[in-house]
Amino acid sequence: MTYREFNAFCGALPATSHVVQWGGAHAWKVGGKVFAIGGWERGHHPGITFKVSDIAWEMLRDAEGCRPAPYLASRGMKWIQSYDKGLGKRELKQYLKASHALVAAGLSKKKRAELGV
Repeated sequence: MTYREFNAFCGALPATSHVVQWGGAHAWKVGGKVFAIGGWERGHHPGITFKVSDIAWEMLRDAEGCRPAPYLASRGMKWIQSYDKGLGKRELKQYLKASHALVAAGLSKKKRAELGV
């Protein structure tokens, strides 16, 4: 997945905002909370970082082309980074959508209502 595809997909999810921060990383947020980060490119393939469920964490943390996300996972958070030729586009899109839903679910009821999520 290219940065253009990553940004287009994340931008199409409900109530998202985009900011470039942390040394040029493309951070996508819902309700002001990060759900996806694109950055730390290796070669021609971006590293895409996203929040995962407990089950997805167990499946992906040791999968080829995936790793516990630098910085986030070391603090006990369940975030995965797909790098190099890790996850395919279809699978990555499913995880990005799930990350968006996980983060949105953690927002207050009032905030979710304001955003329509």
